[in-house]
Amino acid sequence: MKLKFSIHYRTEWGQQVVLALSYHHTDGTTRTSRLPMTTQDGELWAAETAAVESRRSPIRAFTYVYLIEDADGHELRREWDMVPRTYELDATKTYTLDDQWHDIPLPYHLYSSAYAVTTGLMRDPETDRQPYGQAFFRKTLLFRVSAPQLSAGQQLAILGSHPVLGAWSEARYQLMEHIGQCEWMLSINADAVQLPLEYKYVVIDSQKRELVKWEEGNNRFVDGTIADGEVRVLTGDALRLSEKPWRAAGVSLPVFALRSETSCGVGDFGDLYSFVDWVSAVGMEVIQLLPLNDTTVTSQWGDSYPYNIVSAFALHPHYLDLRQLGTLKDKHYMTSFKRQQSELNALAYSDYEAVERVKSSYVAKYFEEQGAALVTRPDFLQWEEQNRFWLDELDAFYATHHPQPSALTHFVQYHLHLQLKRAADYARSKGIVLKGDLPIGVNRQSAETLAHPDYFNLDGQAGAPPDATSHQGQNWGFPTIHLSAPAVDRWMALRMKHMEQYFDAIRIDHVLGYFRIWEIPADQLFANMGHYEPALPLTPGEIGHFGLSFRRDFLTRPFINDRVIDRLFGIHAQYVRDTFLEKKAYGLYDLKAEVATQRRIYELFHERNDENSQWIRDGLYRLVANVLLLEDTHQPDMYHPRIQAWQEPVFEALSTEERDAYMRLYNNYFFQRHSMFWGKTGYDRLSSLLRHTHMLVCAEDLGMTADCVAPVLDSLRILTLEVQQTPKQTGVEFTHLDGNPVRSVATITTHDMAPLRLWWQENPALAQHFWTTMLQKQGRAPEQLPAHVAEEIVARHLYCPSMLCILSLQDWLAIDSSLRSNKLREERINDPRDPYNRWQWRMHLSIGDLLKADRFIQKLQTMVVRSRRSANG
Repeated sequence: MKLKFSIHYRTEWGQQVVLALSYHHTDGTTRTSRLPMTTQDGELWAAETAAVESRRSPIRAFTYVYLIEDADGHELRREWDMVPRTYELDATKTYTLDDQWHDIPLPYHLYSSAYAVTTGLMRDPETDRQPYGQAFFRKTLLFRVSAPQLSAGQQLAILGSHPVLGAWSEARYQLMEHIGQCEWMLSINADAVQLPLEYKYVVIDSQKRELVKWEEGNNRFVDGTIADGEVRVLTGDALRLSEKPWRAAGVSLPVFALRSETSCGVGDFGDLYSFVDWVSAVGMEVIQLLPLNDTTVTSQWGDSYPYNIVSAFALHPHYLDLRQLGTLKDKHYMTSFKRQQSELNALAYSDYEAVERVKSSYVAKYFEEQGAALVTRPDFLQWEEQNRFWLDELDAFYATHHPQPSALTHFVQYHLHLQLKRAADYARSKGIVLKGDLPIGVNRQSAETLAHPDYFNLDGQAGAPPDATSHQGQNWGFPTIHLSAPAVDRWMALRMKHMEQYFDAIRIDHVLGYFRIWEIPADQLFANMGHYEPALPLTPGEIGHFGLSFRRDFLTRPFINDRVIDRLFGIHAQYVRDTFLEKKAYGLYDLKAEVATQRRIYELFHERNDENSQWIRDGLYRLVANVLLLEDTHQPDMYHPRIQAWQEPVFEALSTEERDAYMRLYNNYFFQRHSMFWGKTGYDRLSSLLRHTHMLVCAEDLGMTADCVAPVLDSLRILTLEVQQTPKQTGVEFTHLDGNPVRSVATITTHDMAPLRLWWQENPALAQHFWTTMLQKQGRAPEQLPAHVAEEIVARHLYCPSMLCILSLQDWLAIDSSLRSNKLREERINDPRDPYNRWQWRMHLSIGDLLKADRFIQKLQTMVVRSRRSANG
């Protein structure tokens, strides 16, 4: 049998269209080949091949995807293949496939599992992938179309000009077969059909068997001739029908913040059931969570940071629901545990260290009593084998940091998996989407860095550059990842596949890091000593091209003279000269080796807590950073401008002409030089990451954003994050909500910000401006945010164009004066300026209290429905 392919694609010079063709055999094996296509005009590409059958294992079906490659065979672009082009293969037929390039569809969200869950479609991408069972004739026309716009209770049919397609009679439509993933197919006997043939797709009410809608636009048509034994495949455009706008509301909070009467000092996976019930009652459809990964290194407060994960796959043992696990046989121990549980639940916050002691002890005791029988069960052994690839790495990590039997580790992870999977399935059954979080990094001492050190740059630290809210920037501590490496690409794909078990939407943490990450050398502490990676550092010649004479020592070594020393150290200036500096010629100084880096300074001073020592320490930090250029750690004699160096004393040492030259260099480097480079890098990494996921993908794209970021996210149909108080446009104080893109998530505050009421109290000047400009109110803004004003702010977000409106629980509660907390400062989850922040916030109300708050439930329900963010809206 033959396969004949053709596609219209206008290539550029040196590019070629290539077909990646896979044959699926009846024994379950798949054979893949690469088929270069040919063209006469650079636009219409064609290829033909013969499928060679095997008597031992016949070919059951074939799948293919189009690629664009350069002259060296490097893949430049791949068409969207989340819904694969798969067809059953009849060995007696010749297949003619006239195709169009599949870009990511504009209504990409309609293909997501999040949309399916909230609309009741409940697609299963794992079981609905093979379009088998179509009838073939002597001459066959095979119609196939993608129709994600259909609602539950609707089917697709076809009507056309020939009697076999109903002769345009609305009562004689031909129903198509749903083959999964929004795809519909129909084969007809074309033996008696005279071409050309015109047709259209129509929507049918499944119950009434009545035609509901015709697709829009001109008639589709097929012309030419069909030979004996030919199967002509007609794909063309997706169903031409405008979709109903999909808008949803949701709530964000960490699992550890959930409070119930029966948990143990921290929220757990069992608490998700009742919280799902509350979310369903108020008409919301999304619950956004922080990362759920294990972070256990020292079992102390530092481990409470949910983004500093020790495994990309393991779940945190704190979230294990002990009620589902079971009761201990030791009655004395159970009595002691009940007392400890009561004490932990009485706290206003989640005490990480105490929870760790109590819950880990309980689980170890339970495993000692009953674990031996459970770890030999077939369901456990099957799960263990399926997840062996990361469990072995986790075992090695635990053996290094806090040894325990691998059977106990696997036992805990298995039950965490079961509990989260059941909670996620319960949410899906109620039409609620769980939205997960994909951290940008891993702990420096994680299972992955131990097993795969080549995946990471262990000499660097990821962070964020200085900005208006953080003068020093942020140093997250974990190593940067080699995201472009093929092995890392496969590892990231496994992470996405793993998360799909539990989540139908996902937040990509710090998506800017997929374009470029801020990397800080391991021997420095503050982000002002970092640079972007990957980047295009400057050569000495390029630096000179901007008008700045390249003087290596002056530009790259800390500039220290008496004036700088006196300014930074005051009364301690002479002590600093004598103790930490070496005098050079021309009135200049060098730092001694013991204080040559910020980390060495920290190690020298970390036990000196008096005011004078801190003054000297901070001044030494400033001296280290008093440079204009940073040499690239991977490319010798290549340089990056030090961010915000124009604020340092060394900048004052330049002449007027040199300052102008440096600023030209600086602005070119940070705002012009990398745009295309970072755009391609981000597109390649993100498109590879998202290639096969059905989760709705949302980006956290706040921060110092390059011009290339927005177009790439738009082309990949990734939802952006819009926060009114942190506009992305420079020179603007607040964004106008009506200007939010449709493909976005609107929120008031994030976990890294003060909740709305606290922000209002801490920023009276900004609150006043917001009061008069955004809320259009006169007079003086109230010092404390009233509930009715908070309600207006929430309502404005609900009515904005953003596809999703997900607000923190603190901000939802702000609209009800009887329910909101009286302790404002305790509601903040994280302060990025504080490297020792304790992630301890817990709801001051229990979920049971929320379920009993009928008036509040009714208010939220009304707001959600009126803003058309509910299935009933």
